Amino acid sequence: MATETRYRVTIRCGQCGEKYILRGRQKADGEYETGFKRCVCGNETDLHIEATPE
Repeated sequence: MATETRYRVTIRCGQCGEKYILRGRQKADGEYETGFKRCVCGNETDLHIEATPE
């Protein structure tokens, strides 16, 4: 059984500076699935995302 690599995903809001640290998996299209939808300030687009394998 092959295991998918989990990633530590850091998301920082470009509008208010809020920082989120989540765990997720990389999807086939290269995006990361963490369940994150939007920042507490309502921002959904201006997000800086960094990921490192765990």
